[in-house]
Amino acid sequence: MSTFVCTLICASIGLSAFAHAHRFHAGITDISMNPNTGNTEFVHTFMAHDVEALLENLYQRQFDLSDPEDVLVFKKYFEKQFVLNDTGGVLPLKWVGLKVDPNSVIVFQELEQRALPEQVSIRQAVLTDFLIDQVNTLNITKNGVTQTHTFTRNQREQRLP
Repeated sequence: MSTFVCTLICASIGLSAFAHAHRFHAGITDISMNPNTGNTEFVHTFMAHDVEALLENLYQRQFDLSDPEDVLVFKKYFEKQFVLNDTGGVLPLKWVGLKVDPNSVIVFQELEQRALPEQVSIRQAVLTDFLIDQVNTLNITKNGVTQTHTFTRNQREQRLP
């Protein structure tokens, strides 16, 4: 019986450590044109734990992203970290909304009534200022072809085509 209890305790400690610490920090942004609306849509997905830790670290308090005031705080941070520029300056991305579940935070934005310009500079620095090993993957789908770009702390901006 004592060997069984010891085994259970050791297994619990191992699983507990595994559950509390994930070993990678990643975000994914998908950009595509919606032919029905004429809008370019942006869907950003991040790990909920990383977003919560960032906000708690920045503001020294707990955040609840179901609270509209806390969403505004996150929105302000997010819009500084994800920016698109073309030759005319900053592109006006509309904040559509936020979906939060226990595992992820999903941000929805759109560029109304226009396609993504052929030449654009993208700053995708969400969480890279907080997590050294944060990797943000950006997928742009045009005419059925997807291009993938990677953003890190050392490469927060890229000029595309």
